[in-house]
Amino acid sequence: MKGIVLAGGSGTRLHPITQAISKQLLPVYDKPMIYYPLSVLMLAGIREVLIISTPTDLPNFRRLLGDGNQFGLELSYAEQAAPNGLAEAFVIGADFIGDDDVALILGDNIFYGQGFSKTLEQEVSTMDGCVLFGYAVKDARRYGVGETDGTGRLLSIEEKPEHPRSNRAITGLYLYDNHVVDIARNLKPSKRGELEITDVNMTYLHQHRARLVELSRGFAWLDTGTHDSLLEAAQFVQVLEHRTGVRIACLEEIALRMGFISPDECFRLGAKLAKSGYGDYVMDVARLAGATG
Repeated sequence: MKGIVLAGGSGTRLHPITQAISKQLLPVYDKPMIYYPLSVLMLAGIREVLIISTPTDLPNFRRLLGDGNQFGLELSYAEQAAPNGLAEAFVIGADFIGDDDVALILGDNIFYGQGFSKTLEQEVSTMDGCVLFGYAVKDARRYGVGETDGTGRLLSIEEKPEHPRSNRAITGLYLYDNHVVDIARNLKPSKRGELEITDVNMTYLHQHRARLVELSRGFAWLDTGTHDSLLEAAQFVQVLEHRTGVRIACLEEIALRMGFISPDECFRLGAKLAKSGYGDYVMDVARLAGATG
């Protein structure tokens, strides 16, 4: 399976701070926002990732992440010149996807919970069609909402319903088989001229090949699209890291744990950031894993 991080858009809800920089490059406590969705794909065992952003912002993502080799990844980049809908990612990324299945994650979504890596790896290995992830919310009227039967098969999807059939919001993480490319290519644009991800999901639903995996109690799903939610996400990360001593979405550590890089390679990455607490943490993780540095 390959992965796509959709990191485009103009971030208008975060103006003026996003007038000169991509939202996904803003800090969420101690690391750039894009580290969080990229870490999710890595935890699923995905090593080939396409980052889609605006022509203006792509050079900054390249400067930050390079070709991904330092993390044991293969990163590619592609432009989305205008915000033409989430499903356009599959049209833009068609050559990158090739004959593989694909995971799409939104660049402003943060996921955190125990056992998430195992859940992702299981869903990737057994996927047939489309897998979405649901999260129980207080006011489901603000979200796309999924209704399932007892087995997790999706029965309906509603966008911001006045009377929701469930309290499970559909998050910004989506797993699809290779048919998603043709589905996206054949979509009719909405009235806003966009290729809607809900239309992709509805196609799989009508084929009876869409599942919703419910993220359990104690799991955290955050988006960072407003000033308040960005601050709340940073505070969430800060509190967890201070209490547990573990850094969330540390790409160097995840790459090491997943076997993408060696302890010595991990140590060298930390040494490059040695003047920061983040770099010290990476070197400590590497030493515990047997690095000789």
